[in-house]
Amino acid sequence: MDTEKQRPEEERRSSVLDLKLAELRAGDPLRWLRLGWADFARCPRIGLFYGLCFFLMGHALLAVFKAAPAYVLALSAGFLLMGPFLCLGLYDTSRALQQGRRPSLRGSLVAWRPTLGTMAIFAGVLLILEMLWGRASLVVFAVTFNTMPSTENLLTQLVNPENIEFLITYTVVGGVFAGLIFVTSAISIPMILDRQVDAISAGLTSIRACLQNPGVMLWWGALITTLTVLAMLPFFVGLFVVGPVVGHATWHAYRQIVPIAD
Repeated sequence: MDTEKQRPEEERRSSVLDLKLAELRAGDPLRWLRLGWADFARCPRIGLFYGLCFFLMGHALLAVFKAAPAYVLALSAGFLLMGPFLCLGLYDTSRALQQGRRPSLRGSLVAWRPTLGTMAIFAGVLLILEMLWGRASLVVFAVTFNTMPSTENLLTQLVNPENIEFLITYTVVGGVFAGLIFVTSAISIPMILDRQVDAISAGLTSIRACLQNPGVMLWWGALITTLTVLAMLPFFVGLFVVGPVVGHATWHAYRQIVPIAD
């Protein structure tokens, strides 16, 4: 009887929400990037395939900018929303390398299968945030402008000093939603892939990691943003390398933050 009573207590103590997460240092994000580059160099064909996907996403975003500028900031969350799921194959590749196995592109493309239901739930949560972001962006445009600005010389119109309040509000709104998406998904998807935990546990663990190491995770988010923006400048060509390297690096971030499963 005593053994039976102790077992539920042990199960509660071993819950994924009770995991002791690592304390991070400021240099860790740069180390994750170095490890990500090493994985990319070891499997360049797999990395370049996913880099092509990021490249095409960039051009899709450019097309949206030309056709519907009000949606640009919100749809740029596609990199935050679709990026982690697209990186599933990269996480699987890094995991295989870490385990001493030989990764394959075919295997990376079906890495989502064991966790399809959980991934779908988590994608739904992020999609809701994306839709809210899009709606908030439209509201900011509607309140600021009587009519939608012309797509010709759009940037010139938007950065006009007369529209400084719009720029500040638009940036703050975008920053809030981007922050929510990043905090929720920073390590969630590699954790779901690796441990096959439920979406809520993965999301809460990601939030815990960011709250426990706010400075380092903010630095990590800023690094990802800066690298992505720089990679987009020369016609998105840089995404061929930056996208997969950041994906591999995210796996190593997860692997350091969350202790190895028994």
